[in-house]
Amino acid sequence: MALVLYNTATRRKEAFEPLEPGLVRLYVCGPTPYDYAHIGNARAFVAFDVLYRLLRARYGKVIYVRNITDVDDKINAAAREEGVGIDVVTARTIAAFHADMAALNVLPPTVEPRVTAHIAQIVAMIATLIAKGHAYLAEGHVLFHVPSMVDYGSLSGHSRDELIAGARIDVAPYKRDPGDFVLWKPSTPDLPGWDSPWGRGRPGWHIECSAMAETHLGLTIDIHGGGRDLVFPHHENERAQSLCAHGGVPFVRYWVHNGFVTVEGEKMSKSLGNFRTPNEVLRQAPGEAIRLALLAAHYRQPLDWTDDGLKAAKARLDNWYTALRLAEGVPAEAAEPGAFAAVLSDFARAMDDDLNTPMALGALDLLAGALNKATDRAQKAAFKAALVFGAGMIGLLNHAPEDWFKWQPPGVEGLDERAILDLIEQRLAARKAKDFARADAIRKQLADGGVLLEDKPGGRTEWKRAS
Repeated sequence: MALVLYNTATRRKEAFEPLEPGLVRLYVCGPTPYDYAHIGNARAFVAFDVLYRLLRARYGKVIYVRNITDVDDKINAAAREEGVGIDVVTARTIAAFHADMAALNVLPPTVEPRVTAHIAQIVAMIATLIAKGHAYLAEGHVLFHVPSMVDYGSLSGHSRDELIAGARIDVAPYKRDPGDFVLWKPSTPDLPGWDSPWGRGRPGWHIECSAMAETHLGLTIDIHGGGRDLVFPHHENERAQSLCAHGGVPFVRYWVHNGFVTVEGEKMSKSLGNFRTPNEVLRQAPGEAIRLALLAAHYRQPLDWTDDGLKAAKARLDNWYTALRLAEGVPAEAAEPGAFAAVLSDFARAMDDDLNTPMALGALDLLAGALNKATDRAQKAAFKAALVFGAGMIGLLNHAPEDWFKWQPPGVEGLDERAILDLIEQRLAARKAKDFARADAIRKQLADGGVLLEDKPGGRTEWKRAS
């Protein structure tokens, strides 16, 4: 079955094939590091991480570009408020972003370009747009002239009047048209700026991605991704700039956008103050549980973030890890290839259908259940191999089962592993001495400390932390 993706530009699902066989060019809009990312931001990076993994498995080589917008008025404002340089703000927030992504098991992109390293390419693209009559200089600003592009608005599917009415457009007397947007703007001495043919200044938001995409992926890229809120104006304007600069050479073949994370029906955002950061949520649950919670809804649909949803994700992973622990003696490598493919078929079919992770997760639930029930060693091997492989395709089941069950929230006081193992040894000694009251007292002490015991054949005891 071919991989099918929903293309925002055509408003339908389409079979995906890369422009160049064996190579996929993927661009995803990355963070603007003026503040810490929130769970809504993280959803996009997790969703496109899943796509990246799937594309690598299917097509081999993927050049994945995820940029960092390290020039922005919000960064300037944050630096001014703190009384520091913008490099101090961006260094801190980029480091936090990388730590959050690692905790959520988001793979690093192939290239992570920064705007500040691409000023020359941005200036060159703006000069091309001016030369071709698509941009003009006005009062120190360079603006893209929207009426110069016949099909402007086709990506978002709105008429030009609707786009102008719905956009956040600066009212400026120097604009030839109210829809025109900034490519370059002047910088005062207290703001970051670079020399250009139009004076010292800095780039507008949209031109940055057009220039970085061209630099690292060429004129035509296979997939451009981002949150649904970027369709207009950001991606609409990116498309306009790139098509006009390159004489109509196709810019993006498949536009892919993820839905919002909501809180009680409202979009999660910093402006509404209803956001949660990954760092905060990591105090409640392991990063893998947060990742699973973000994959519980289809990537194009809204996802309502709740503590109950996070607990459900943790419990689901507990079930999968329990199945793996029970099958510890059966190597997944012993699975017959044919049997492995057969039991994984439902999962593969779900992923090929526009990354249908809810259906794929359901298939993994069935595999874990089948692994628990299987009595034949070959069947166990096939189910185990399929569960591990399928979960790995979406970035899950990355821990040894014993390590998973020993997780505890950072900063929470409780029994450490050495103390737990010592108490287990004391309990085993008490049982051998037939001092069952002492053994029961130790079990209760551990349970009160959030540690559950499970006695196994041969006198072995396994432990895990209570969810």
